[in-house]
Amino acid sequence: MKRDFTQRFGFLVKSVGKLYGEEFDRLARERIGLTSAQCRLLGVLAMHGSPDEVEPLSQAELAQRLDLTPMAVAGLCDRMAAAGWIRREPSPTDRRVNKIHLEPSAEKALDSALGISDGLNARVMSVLSQAERAQLLGLLARVHGSLVEITSGEGRKP
Repeated sequence: MKRDFTQRFGFLVKSVGKLYGEEFDRLARERIGLTSAQCRLLGVLAMHGSPDEVEPLSQAELAQRLDLTPMAVAGLCDRMAAAGWIRREPSPTDRRVNKIHLEPSAEKALDSALGISDGLNARVMSVLSQAERAQLLGLLARVHGSLVEITSGEGRKP
């Protein structure tokens, strides 16, 4: 007997994320020469704060935040440093650790990536009214909060 999973929450969320990610990746490669993984890396660095405010992230911390292996992030950083998007700096306290800094050229790339995302969002959400868009985002935020609570251990059942 065939089963239909197309209306199950997990299936839909995974499918939407996959399709959205593939289209963003195509557009980003085409328009700014960066992959979606490279854009995400720049985004994580930009969200972390200005260099004067906080300690820069290490490659290991980037790997954790991006949900990638340290080896995958090392390869990303190799390519991005060679292209001038980021700069590696050895940690003054641990010679095994590299701290990662955004280069000024990355700001323009991030602005372009956000523009690509905004355009894709507009196209994807065009099938919904403004009220439906707000409702969808609000509901997803609530489900996200529930999942954070469940996975933090507080909401897990014994």
